[in-house]
Amino acid sequence: MLGATKHRQPPEAAIHKHASVQIILDEHASLSAMLRSMLLMVARGPGDHAQRFFDVFRAMLFYIDEFPERLHHPKESDLLFPRVVRSVPSVMATVQQLERDHMSGEKAVRELQHLLLAWELLGEQRKPEFEAQCKRYVTFYLEHMRLEETVILPEAEKVLTEADWKELDEAFQQNRDPLTGKHPADPVYDRLFTRIVMEAPAPIGLGDA
Repeated sequence: MLGATKHRQPPEAAIHKHASVQIILDEHASLSAMLRSMLLMVARGPGDHAQRFFDVFRAMLFYIDEFPERLHHPKESDLLFPRVVRSVPSVMATVQQLERDHMSGEKAVRELQHLLLAWELLGEQRKPEFEAQCKRYVTFYLEHMRLEETVILPEAEKVLTEADWKELDEAFQQNRDPLTGKHPADPVYDRLFTRIVMEAPAPIGLGDA
């Protein structure tokens, strides 16, 4: 079911020593693919399949709200960032920015859900507002992940202890996001992931490009 996402997996030489780092990168990859698929869908529009378009878009936004916002971000904020800041105080400004992003992220995705519903129920005159906000949201999220990958994770790999990594690895290994292509979907969420993967366009799904 998740074959469309598996091409994003890194080659063996790129796999990181610490499981938590690899999980963060894998989850970033699946989220980046989701965000880019959203932009592709907006640019293409509902066409002759409006109900399917809005159903799939709602499922994608629900995924972002349910997984990255509730599983991925809290573990970064509670476990990863404080450890790195203690050892590398110079990254404090970056961590503060990332924390502001985490605090505003849930509100932003809920706003997108509201704007999508407005477009669906009130018509094309509400599309431009959704489209503009979706583009801002994707730009915001991609920059957020870039900061984590280029500033926080490299410093973490330099300074954290094996005890730190043990706790981080155990915590992040509980996430099991099926859109990374490495885990089966939780039966509770099977319908959600099936809908996204079968109907959304590449790079996240198997729908029409």
